Amino acid sequence: MDILIRNGRVIHGENFEVVEADVLIEGNRIVRVGKNITEPADTVIDAKGKVVSPAFINLHTHSPMGLFRGLADDLPLMDWLQNHIWPREAKLTREYTKVGAYLGALEMIKSGTGTFLDMYFFMDGVAEVTLESGLRGYLSYGMIDLGDPEKTGKEIREALRTMEFIEKLGSDRVHFVFGPHAPYTCSIALLKEVRRLASEHGKLITIHVSETMAEIGQITERYGKSPVVLLDDIGFFGRDVIIAHGVWLDSRDIQILAREGVTVAHNPASNMKLASGVMPLQKLLNAGVNVGLGTDGAASNNNLDMLEEMKLAALLHKVHNLDPTVADAKTVFRMATLNGAKALGIKAGVIKEGYLADLAIINFNQPHLRPINNVISHLVYSANGNDVETTIVDGKVLMLDREVLTLDEEKILVEAEKTIERLS
Repeated sequence: MDILIRNGRVIHGENFEVVEADVLIEGNRIVRVGKNITEPADTVIDAKGKVVSPAFINLHTHSPMGLFRGLADDLPLMDWLQNHIWPREAKLTREYTKVGAYLGALEMIKSGTGTFLDMYFFMDGVAEVTLESGLRGYLSYGMIDLGDPEKTGKEIREALRTMEFIEKLGSDRVHFVFGPHAPYTCSIALLKEVRRLASEHGKLITIHVSETMAEIGQITERYGKSPVVLLDDIGFFGRDVIIAHGVWLDSRDIQILAREGVTVAHNPASNMKLASGVMPLQKLLNAGVNVGLGTDGAASNNNLDMLEEMKLAALLHKVHNLDPTVADAKTVFRMATLNGAKALGIKAGVIKEGYLADLAIINFNQPHLRPINNVISHLVYSANGNDVETTIVDGKVLMLDREVLTLDEEKILVEAEKTIERLS
């Protein structure tokens, strides 16, 4: 189906130049950006007074955790995890997890996210939801063996089973990723086997690394080195690795990440809410490390709104560094779009001929987005997910004029309420 978006302010190309133009989509690709496009299209969208942006790429989340939104707030990470989240997660079934995945997919579509990198359980179920929703999903089963060799084998088998399930779906939008949870929950044997399997099957790896001071202390006590040095020493890193958080990184860690081409997924809201710390963003960028943006799960954020996440990222690093020039709007916007696409190895995150047709149309006909002095600034500092009017992924309209076309919104909201009652 061909789509023509007319009369919008288009964020065009890698430099995010804002131009008044039309965008023509054929199949799942952008084929032309220019003024007065007259080619016929199956769907014509009038974007007058609106901004046509690359759809956002959420580089780290746990989408089904929306079920736990608002539960066990205002606690440190390990207390939150061990005493509140993990006990509830132990009650999850595949069907309950799918309810959470539907809720997460709905929220992402409604706030302009087109692609997400996920880590959770029952990921075959999450894959089914992703396929139905129309989103582009990179899905990892969160592997935890806690040093138990029997559990190591079990976790590897579950990951491979999930990979086989996802590959049998045969979708260009739904991909498997290896997801060892973290160095403090995974044995060296598991981490080495993940590295081997990822190389063998040509898959990405995502893992939580250096999120809290407690984690640094635990790994240093156990291995005598930082989590980054530990992973480097076992040959874990490569350009196919995306680490989440990277809050507590020293200069040696940053040098390793830059050398190995590792991407860091920054999660400012979660890091602030759990008081985990502030990642050294400027040092990472100065070293040439690719940094993307993620929301983490909705239980520790408490939403999946990438527009809000951009504002938090920009403000956090300015006040932390006492420097208003740090994390400027265009840098943060790049983290939420192009940098995420680079990490995933996809031709997306940019509105340009030949790129994937993943777009969000944001309604600027509102008081808080006028006058339109600076489009990128308004998206980072003024807009929120509710301003997204239309979401297009892979050349398909998932939401038009705030109506989600691929999912039953009312049913999803009702099921979420029923499910949390059963889990309480």
